[in-house]
Amino acid sequence: GPGEGSGEGPAAPGRAQLFGTVVETFLEKLLEAGSYQRFAGCYRSFYKAQPELTRSIYEQFVSQLQASIREEIQEVKDEGNLETLFNSLDKIVEEAKDREEPAWRPSGIPEEDVRSAVVPYLLKHRAYLRKVLKDREDDNKKAAESVLAGRSRIAELQGLIRARKEAWQ
Repeated sequence: GPGEGSGEGPAAPGRAQLFGTVVETFLEKLLEAGSYQRFAGCYRSFYKAQPELTRSIYEQFVSQLQASIREEIQEVKDEGNLETLFNSLDKIVEEAKDREEPAWRPSGIPEEDVRSAVVPYLLKHRAYLRKVLKDREDDNKKAAESVLAGRSRIAELQGLIRARKEAWQ
């Protein structure tokens, strides 16, 4: 066709497009599963008596079924805001391609996955708590020192008062 062999080739289809394709494929498979032969087989005596009518009923039934499935899926897409979600997922994936570090992937061993996810968090939290504790201890030490300084100042003043009192007497 036109444009073949030039440049890089078409961009990969987005998730919304893939979803659309999946839905269409599903509808096709549904038609194969509910083929006219099967339908006619289920209603053999009616088919023998009225083949044209059987055909027309089948076609109406199938098109109604497809339409209602499409409608349901469209409702789900609208309610769940799927189009937007698919697009933002595409964007996230695009941006992630430029990143150097590989994305986290589960190893298949739940204990290790939990450990690898939780341990760094717990270590960070422990470091934070240690810092808070050290700050508190420092504050307490300063408070204790100022209380002691205050006490010795009081004792000093009491001594001065006593000395003045004695001198005055």
